[in-house]
Amino acid sequence: MLTSGSSILTTHAGSLPRPPVLAELHGRRSRGDPVDPDELRHAIGDATAAVIAAQRAAGIDVGNDGEQARESFFTYVQHRMTGFGGTSRRPMFRDLRDHPNVLELARRRSEGAKVNLRAAPAAIAAVTYRDRAEVDAECALAAGAPFAQTFMTAASPGIVAAAMENRHYATLEDYVRAVAAALRTEYQAIVDQGLLLQIDAPDLAMERHTLFADRPLREFLGWVELVIDAINTALVGIDAGSVRLHVCWGNYEGPHTHDVPLADILSILYRAHVGGLVLSMANPRHAHEHRCFERHPLPEPMVLVAGVIDTTNNFVEHPEVVADRLTAIAHSVGDPRRVIAGTDCGFDTSAGIGDVAPSVVWEKLRALRAGADLASERLL
Repeated sequence: MLTSGSSILTTHAGSLPRPPVLAELHGRRSRGDPVDPDELRHAIGDATAAVIAAQRAAGIDVGNDGEQARESFFTYVQHRMTGFGGTSRRPMFRDLRDHPNVLELARRRSEGAKVNLRAAPAAIAAVTYRDRAEVDAECALAAGAPFAQTFMTAASPGIVAAAMENRHYATLEDYVRAVAAALRTEYQAIVDQGLLLQIDAPDLAMERHTLFADRPLREFLGWVELVIDAINTALVGIDAGSVRLHVCWGNYEGPHTHDVPLADILSILYRAHVGGLVLSMANPRHAHEHRCFERHPLPEPMVLVAGVIDTTNNFVEHPEVVADRLTAIAHSVGDPRRVIAGTDCGFDTSAGIGDVAPSVVWEKLRALRAGADLASERLL
């Protein structure tokens, strides 16, 4: 994994705006409607080439394919794994239960979504990975990208098990471990292609106010320990420096008043066999939590990808604001070379759902680059 040297590197958390035609194709496929495979393949190829070029133009150092080949950051597994069908029942975020008027606003904003993450398929049979053909094809599209380093995202076993309801396994733990065993194939495929693997694990924070919203904190922390252990098992034989772990509290605009504090989970996250953590720090509910690294130092040689761009609104952060955030975070970490500038989450978590206008996404990433350059002048 690259580290910042003479300048602070820039990256982002994964998904980027999908063209409307591609979003519609993904939506149809997700619902089980017929889709011409050649039409989908060509649309994915064109969209991937476009987002790679746009990232480079915006000054992104560690980029990806924008997840153009996927319908969402986790439900895509239904097309690569056996055992999924029907519809899950997903608990509502606790903060939105407290504020139904905000929930109504969120529903209006999500009307353009082509994939409903709250009604994902459920596990109705044994979960196994079919074959590597689809992930290998996705990696091949990204492999030649002109970045300093190219990353590829993959779902964590925890988000799949939390959001794709268990109707087959005797226990939730059995389900998590089965999903982890299946996803090992995908993790290995990504690393085999020479790409940096990013495991998307919002479940390690978000499930506190979702699946575990009405349960004691200790039960949620047990969940975090379980998922980290399952991830580590899936990563056996994969170098930690080839993996980064993305954790967030949910990529939505809401009160976030029931979010678990970073301090409660950070020591468990440190147990992950990864070379970097990707954390939300632009989110106004968590912007102060860089101070956690003063009390709980980032283990050597782990890198922090700090979210300094909000992915839920259309404000374009001023480069000076980005630089101020990076400066504060670097001081808390203690070494600016172990900090990479990133975004809080993806910009199109599921096809068509993006809250940020596509043109503003690229403005935000340009501001990220400019802010990282300013911070580099101050710190390096």
